[in-house]
Amino acid sequence: MSISLSSLILLPIWINMSQIQQGGPDEKEKTTALKDLLSRIDLDELMKKDEPPLDFPDTLEGFEYAFNEKGQLRHIKTGEPFVFNYREDLHRWNQKRYEALGEIITKYVYDLLEKDCNLKKIFIPVDATESEPKSFIFMSEDALTNPQKLMVLIHGSGVVRAGQWARKLIINEDLDSGTQIPFIKRAMDEGYGVIVLNPNENCIEVEKPKTHVQSSSDSSDEPVEKRERKDKVFKETKKRRDFYEKYRNPQREKEMMQLYIRENGSPEEHTVYVWDHFIAKSAAENVFFVAHSYGGLAFVELMIQREADVKSKVTAVALTDSVHNVWHQEAGKTIREWMRENCCNWVSSSEPLDTSVESMLPDCPRVSAGTDRHELTSWKSLPSIFRFFTEASEAKTSSLRPAGTRRSHRLKPEEL
Repeated sequence: MSISLSSLILLPIWINMSQIQQGGPDEKEKTTALKDLLSRIDLDELMKKDEPPLDFPDTLEGFEYAFNEKGQLRHIKTGEPFVFNYREDLHRWNQKRYEALGEIITKYVYDLLEKDCNLKKIFIPVDATESEPKSFIFMSEDALTNPQKLMVLIHGSGVVRAGQWARKLIINEDLDSGTQIPFIKRAMDEGYGVIVLNPNENCIEVEKPKTHVQSSSDSSDEPVEKRERKDKVFKETKKRRDFYEKYRNPQREKEMMQLYIRENGSPEEHTVYVWDHFIAKSAAENVFFVAHSYGGLAFVELMIQREADVKSKVTAVALTDSVHNVWHQEAGKTIREWMRENCCNWVSSSEPLDTSVESMLPDCPRVSAGTDRHELTSWKSLPSIFRFFTEASEAKTSSLRPAGTRRSHRLKPEEL
């Protein structure tokens, strides 16, 4: 049986408490003091003393993993899927390892967008200076010049970045279900230009500057003896504090600070920025959005801020398990009416794909994505989304025909 270092540290305190509780009333104060001491001990921090170093590889090869021909992440020696609990009873260390792998996955997907999908990385803000924080999006060569169709992809919130729907799907299932690559490739095959947004890349992290701790003797006019006494106390206090910090956080993780990216400090800001500087200037007659989860909220916010422009340029919007709320976001009546006619939300449901699902909000039709897993809704609804866009294009074209030859622009779920 293994005993952790934290248990050995706490054991004497527990024994003391047991002995004190057997004493008389005079011992109650000691019991209270010990309980107070225990309440001040952060067990999560204490467990860090038992951790191996937080030193992880920076490549897939270093982790001894690779994607196979099916796009599945597998161990290069055993062929087994990714194992989260690499070290038993070290959840924090395992989580840090998972996060380190996730950062590698993000860069891997970026490379696929450029090399496999032939997209260009475009840095923003477009007028950024060399020294200021920057983000980026991805675009096809014809994104701004395609006269017919443009598809815009917006992922949800969290750790995902451009090109991803869900990191855990990429790691635990495959690239097709977890990335936007199947949407991008099919869109390009069907003649769409493509823009891939990066709404979670809102800031860069830099190491926090170290602050100078001023000693009590600095800039002091006190007598020498008094100043020396204070210096001695100051040094002893600092020594104890440094010892405790080393004990509390043996890994000495760096303190970081965030520098926000101008005009792209939130998913909503980012979406409006990309609209103003790219989508609104594109030549496409028909613009289509695919927005997952929080991406749907960002699209609704775009509509609120740029209603007339969006209505004139966007033909249809496919939402996948969107978390938007037209009441909380205070979307006006004209926006809600437009969404009812031009949007469809594929939601997580155990019902078959495209089955109508009742909605509590008066915004847009809701249909089943054919899965009850939130993270899979985009992947599972892909064929229906492309069919929805084709129907929307045809409906828009027919509305321009002479009276008597038009078909209704509204797309009912059963038409999908």
